Amino acid sequence: MKVFRGLGIAVLTMLAWSVLASAQFTPGSWQGINNAPPSAVAHAMMLSDGSVLVNSFFFQTHVDKWYRLIPDNTGSYLNGKWVAAGSLPSGYNPLYFASSMLPSGQVVIVGGEYNNGGSSWTTLGASYNPAGNKWTSLAAPTGWTSVGDAQSVILPNGKFMLANCCTKQQAILSSLNPVTWASTGTGKFDENDEEGWTLLPDGNVLTVDAYVNQYNPKGMNSEIYNTSTGSWSSAGSTVVQLWDSCRNTQSYEVGPAVLRPDGTVFATGANGCGAGHTAIYNTATATWAAGPDFPGTLDISDGPAALLPDGNVLLDTSPGIFQTGDQFFEFDGTNLNSVPGPPNSGIDSSYVSSLVVLPTGQVLFTDFTSNVQIYTPVGTACSSCAPTITSVSSTLTHGSKNNLIKGMQLNGVSAASTYGDDNQSASNFPLVRITDSASHVVYCRTHSFSTMGVATGTKPVAARFDIPPAIATGPATLEVVTNGIASAAVSVTIN
Repeated sequence: MKVFRGLGIAVLTMLAWSVLASAQFTPGSWQGINNAPPSAVAHAMMLSDGSVLVNSFFFQTHVDKWYRLIPDNTGSYLNGKWVAAGSLPSGYNPLYFASSMLPSGQVVIVGGEYNNGGSSWTTLGASYNPAGNKWTSLAAPTGWTSVGDAQSVILPNGKFMLANCCTKQQAILSSLNPVTWASTGTGKFDENDEEGWTLLPDGNVLTVDAYVNQYNPKGMNSEIYNTSTGSWSSAGSTVVQLWDSCRNTQSYEVGPAVLRPDGTVFATGANGCGAGHTAIYNTATATWAAGPDFPGTLDISDGPAALLPDGNVLLDTSPGIFQTGDQFFEFDGTNLNSVPGPPNSGIDSSYVSSLVVLPTGQVLFTDFTSNVQIYTPVGTACSSCAPTITSVSSTLTHGSKNNLIKGMQLNGVSAASTYGDDNQSASNFPLVRITDSASHVVYCRTHSFSTMGVATGTKPVAARFDIPPAIATGPATLEVVTNGIASAAVSVTIN
């Protein structure tokens, strides 16, 4: 049973709470972008050409328009411009859906808890090709009667894995042309509903069970999907309950779970009758431990989290289930450190928010309005997380395609941006950024990634990239940036 996430926004009477903080912690700051989007915007995700894809937000029947935020020639997203990114096929206007970017650079979205303003758990879907700026209908797996607010993930082999929100079904998209799905996921303990997926360093996928047992209010099970066998097995007890089973709400929601550079997964919870718990999964020992509770009645009953370059996790919490009055924190591995919120914090609930890690190391925030904000953290980027370039041509031609770049850890150490179950916005892929002879920052479109795994360490990996025709010729510097962390720059010549 699902609980409706109401769209009305009301001002919350704020409660007093204690806040955990590290004595050395300095919070970041928020700043609104200088050019507002053409409309209110909702879900946002990073693309491989350095732009951010967002959808317009109108909770009613209409043609669903999408936009891209393109940074200016200094690389600034605060001064970026908006361009049209096409419209979804007629009749498909989803809210809360599965979304991922394929190794080709194309985007796939499937499902929706709502469609055209009505509760639907739709099976409709679409794919977006940035090269043609066009959306195309995408059929769900044969026989599925729902997809809804489903979770999805790109597996290390580059395949898109999708859940059916309301059953134990999962499928892998084997091909876009023709659309071909293959069933997977044998042995799943409970329904997929409200659960999120976290890609692990070994290539497997972690989930915290939300429908552990509708008659067991103390369920604390987690599961691992084995990418080699296509099957699920228990990952043990989360020690504290992370899903909401409060008899007054029974939303079954959980919060986001983020892989950090130290190999731990920070998993957040929802609790409609009290404070939200957190738990920490150690991928090296395959064990769970309780993390710090959110203060007061705060939790993340659906909501975003983003891994910052220094390894902290930026979190958007709000009180109870879908109540307003956001509070933001950075988790540093031990403490929940309070940070200021963007202007709409007093009237937002965590579920309306989207966080996307930008290549600048900043985080872009949307909340169903046109007031798009950017968070600038102050921490120093994790040096061991940086990608390394081992091979790229020293001479590159403007307008050329399929240039090869090789290196290590080009996909970063984490998917970086995540949400409770739907609205995925992973950024574990390399962006090629060139500063040309005119001192302009230019992002090349990357594609054909040899892996979509994370934390690949010293394993050689590769990608292809296309040089924009407008780039200035002459000496330039090139770097790979992933999840806001840049490699050492190398010198190239654009001919």
